Amino acid sequence: MSDRIGTRITVPPVADALGEVFTRAGHELHLVGGPVRDAILRRGSQDLDFATSAHPDQTLALLEEHGTTTWTTGRAFGTIGAMFRGERVEVTTFRADSYDRVGRNPQVAYGDNLTDDLRRRDFTVNAMAVSLPDHEFSDPFDGIGDLARQVIRTPGTPQDSFADDPLRMLRAARFAAQLGFEVDGPVRTAMADMAADLDRITAERVRDEFVKLMGAADPVRGLRLLVDTGLADRFLPELPALRMAIDEHAQHKDVYEHTLTVVRNAIGLEEDGPDVTLRIAALLHDIGKPDTKGHGPDGRVTFHHHELVGARMARKRLRALRFPKDDITEISELIALHLRFYGYGRGEWTDSAVRRYVTDAGAYLPRLHKLVRSDCTTRNRRKAARLAADYDALEERIARIAADEDLARVRPDIDGNEIMRLLDIPPGRMVGEAWRHLKELRLERGPLTREEAEAELFTWAREHDIAVPDRS
Repeated sequence: MSDRIGTRITVPPVADALGEVFTRAGHELHLVGGPVRDAILRRGSQDLDFATSAHPDQTLALLEEHGTTTWTTGRAFGTIGAMFRGERVEVTTFRADSYDRVGRNPQVAYGDNLTDDLRRRDFTVNAMAVSLPDHEFSDPFDGIGDLARQVIRTPGTPQDSFADDPLRMLRAARFAAQLGFEVDGPVRTAMADMAADLDRITAERVRDEFVKLMGAADPVRGLRLLVDTGLADRFLPELPALRMAIDEHAQHKDVYEHTLTVVRNAIGLEEDGPDVTLRIAALLHDIGKPDTKGHGPDGRVTFHHHELVGARMARKRLRALRFPKDDITEISELIALHLRFYGYGRGEWTDSAVRRYVTDAGAYLPRLHKLVRSDCTTRNRRKAARLAADYDALEERIARIAADEDLARVRPDIDGNEIMRLLDIPPGRMVGEAWRHLKELRLERGPLTREEAEAELFTWAREHDIAVPDRS
């Protein structure tokens, strides 16, 4: 890490240009927080965050004069946003807030100097600044030293910091996952002692931090910290509960360790950057095991139907965290389907079973492929190779059938409008039942000819006391 640390910071030209605007108006402007940290680490940064001595009205006037678009959604907290020379920037007045330590939001107060503003920030690695446009580096809490030591530490006492804003405890885990840093001992102790304070934070804010952690370079590092400090118990208790359930294959320390391995495996299968949906499905795929733990006649541990129980649990937990409906549906469906594959290698699957697998997965099939492969964590190399070969064979078989049939869009050979015309019935429940019957036949037998489909429809209609029109 030491060769990545330096005080020579490359400042984007747009930042210097903005600094000139504020300096000419008699105000200080500093690049602060994440952009400074990432510049020191020589990492790319998408954000440009600034702190200024100007008050919000003054900031807004300057940005309206020199920018193209402004927004004031953060004005209550001293933040004005703008598009400036094609870049999105956010400028916040120096802050000297106080907290009632009941809610999360501070009682906003503006400060008059940079050092006090940096003191109120979450961690020392985010409490550094570069003045603009003269590039004077400010680091009153030795953030650069903590970058070199690879440690997450708070500018003041962690107890005061977390009492002010308990969300910072989750941010500590997130930054550990993003940067690969260790959390300072006193900070870690405070996280464990104050975990219950996280209950003050809204579900939406907790969700946002959790999603950022899951999208980090090493989410497992952050997840372990959440479990070890008891923070996971406050918003994701299903994860620490996995430590109590021994994996039925007896190849892992427990289901908790198996789960973290599956998350790492899923990351290894990503193709275009972090896939947070896949990672969360991997994290939650076995959460039904503690509630389904039992013993078979031979004394082996069993977890019958844990995938279905886990899917229900995942839906409930993700709803509580205010995840979007589409994400909840996909993650729970992936969990429900992730064990379906484990009969394929015994030669039990017909073409009909393959069609159903593809149809049930629908648009989720690419992620389901990755989740199933990630779930193979056995240390038995021969067994692992066999499972991988079996899934290779299944994917090849899907491709062969898909070449002849549009598996991604399996529909009955006769649509609803045709059903109504052929049977001379109005829209209603019976049309839907007839449609589902024909779809089942399509899945079971593959594509039918028009004559075969009509004959099957008429047979079904007679069995349901629907008069079949005379077509002679």
